[in-house]
Amino acid sequence: MTSLKHLVPALAVGALMLTGCSSTESPTTPATDASGAPAIALVKGDVLTVCTNPPFEPFEFIEGDKIVGLDMDLTAEIAKDLGVEQQVITTGFDAMESGAALNTSQCDVVATGMSITEGRKANIDFSEPYFAADLGLLVKAGSDIASEADLEGKKIGVQKATVGDTWVADKGLTGVQFDDLGLQIQALKTGQVDAVINDYAVLGTYESDELAIVATLPTDDVYGIAVKKGNTALLEKVNATLARVKSDGTWTTIHTDRFGFAPAED
Repeated sequence: MTSLKHLVPALAVGALMLTGCSSTESPTTPATDASGAPAIALVKGDVLTVCTNPPFEPFEFIEGDKIVGLDMDLTAEIAKDLGVEQQVITTGFDAMESGAALNTSQCDVVATGMSITEGRKANIDFSEPYFAADLGLLVKAGSDIASEADLEGKKIGVQKATVGDTWVADKGLTGVQFDDLGLQIQALKTGQVDAVINDYAVLGTYESDELAIVATLPTDDVYGIAVKKGNTALLEKVNATLARVKSDGTWTTIHTDRFGFAPAED
């Protein structure tokens, strides 16, 4: 089993409304250019609205009445640089990856541990990558599944419309789709599926005496923050913040807080 420390950060239709938290209070004035005029058009004017899909810990999860996590820490920094507050809403993953949530003005950005793929690029525009991760294979303790080779004929829980979903289909294996990671884990515990495949970084939070990651499935998977296709102005601001947080040490602080160790050097 590969240690979580081997993951390499690559930083170089109704929605349930929940307030996102940030480590820094953001001003409530709208984003402006040098002349004082609004520079970025946001769906709520003086709020950066973020679509996400918890639970996907440590990237997004619910703590009390708030959605928190690494992605929310990053988008809070984007909001701070824009000079606005942040609000986070829960949205179906398929609505985010298809661009529907952005096209219908549900939110300004999507931050949900979303992999950058060619298919998704047709619907949404991505920031520079901020995290790289392989897939993991999670099973119940005592399972006869120990590697990819043991998956033939098994029911594999996957999160709908994710890289793990595609990986299982491409391998010709039997996938059972779920709307979110929490439902995948529940299905594994109750015996509805024999194994779960999702991103290694998030499966690690579920390891226990009952559940174990038995294999790493290498991919070229990298995460990006998404904006509506053609929204170049906002995308530039997102990329500028990602570059800043890496250069000023904020990324190291966020990563260490959420994973318990500093990111590897690029």
